[in-house]
Amino acid sequence: MQKIIVAAVAQNGVIGNEGSIPWHSREDMRYFKNLTMGSPVIMGRKTYESMGKPLKGRLNIVLSGSMKSATEGLLVFDSLGKALEYCENEVKSEKVFIIGGGEVYRQAIKLVDEMSISKMKFQAEGSVLFPPLKDSDWDVEVKAEYEDFQVFWYKRKQFEVKS
Repeated sequence: MQKIIVAAVAQNGVIGNEGSIPWHSREDMRYFKNLTMGSPVIMGRKTYESMGKPLKGRLNIVLSGSMKSATEGLLVFDSLGKALEYCENEVKSEKVFIIGGGEVYRQAIKLVDEMSISKMKFQAEGSVLFPPLKDSDWDVEVKAEYEDFQVFWYKRKQFEVKS
């Protein structure tokens, strides 16, 4: 199962401010929808609350220690590990997308195989930042160019184990 982070990041690293994305890009939302449609999406409680309802056409998984699942199409797990295990063993999904927020990205970045990062062509005000990346861990290519952003696709480098 491919584990993939999807994020939109301003030039200054901002991904959120006071519980929401500090910009609106229809193009990026369309890209996100097309990429994740039909696959499970994993998010933190604050990200889910900022959306207000589950995303259509996807299994929505929220990470929370306090929230209870009360909505159709929504599952709640108390850890990223349990959510990933469920997707692999129960859903048998080919792909799972981790869609935020900041704390979930920090936990997931060492576990994912790939990342789709929309790098916005502007800076934004905000208090939530995307975690720093070690360039030595990733191969990167530009996948698409849009008016407001570029999509960069990151694949984790495979290191040979010498015996």
